[in-house]
Amino acid sequence: MNPFAPTTTDGYIAGFPDDIQLILNQVRAIIKEVAPEAEESIAYGMPAYKLKGKPLVYFAGFKNHIGFYATPSGHAEFAKELSKYKQGKGSVQFPLDQPMPYELIAQIVAFRVFENLEKGKMKKK
Repeated sequence: MNPFAPTTTDGYIAGFPDDIQLILNQVRAIIKEVAPEAEESIAYGMPAYKLKGKPLVYFAGFKNHIGFYATPSGHAEFAKELSKYKQGKGSVQFPLDQPMPYELIAQIVAFRVFENLEKGKMKKK
């Protein structure tokens, strides 16, 4: 474990240049607005959000892009919208030299909230 690794989202974001901090703070604000009950933490070295004890989304800053991780289902649901971005399984890279798709991020978070809540209902039955 890296003793210098941030342990809070504020600490994580503070480690970036001002222009990237603005974007990361906006992504964070969207997540908090769309998923106000989500628990914020640091997992896998990046800001992480859980809802009802289940992973919701993660995000990370990089030199040339913002990484957004909404599990494979979140990305599969928005495959068409995400098709213009570089992707991995359950991850997408939003380049910093292009407008950040904040509305799309909000839609993906909303989908993941719905998905997590539905899974919670299924378990109760």
